[in-house]
Amino acid sequence: MDAIRFVNEEMLKENVFPDFRPGDNVSVSVEIVEGEKRRTQLFRGDVIQIKGAGRNKTFTVRKISNGIGVERIFPMSSPNISDIKVLKKGKVRRAKLYYLRDLVGKKARIKEKAYTKKS
Repeated sequence: MDAIRFVNEEMLKENVFPDFRPGDNVSVSVEIVEGEKRRTQLFRGDVIQIKGAGRNKTFTVRKISNGIGVERIFPMSSPNISDIKVLKKGKVRRAKLYYLRDLVGKKARIKEKAYTKKS
């Protein structure tokens, strides 16, 4: 197992992303290749799960598009992800937010975490 871990750490491209957790609202900049053209597309939604460790770490982002829920799974080590911005910190008590799939409208909202300033 140590040899496998060593190879994974050597091959892992060091992406520097901000810390985010399930419940946070993020904007993921994904590079799209269409033929010879390359463009950046934003995928904005709520993180419903973070799974795995090391090179195999993935996160799932869910958004509502035209009344239909769309989920996309992103590998953390993907070279197609150029940037991740945390737009809101969510206040949740679970690590996997699968219950959001059954909710519609205002019930599917996640409360924003209140910040207290330490002095």
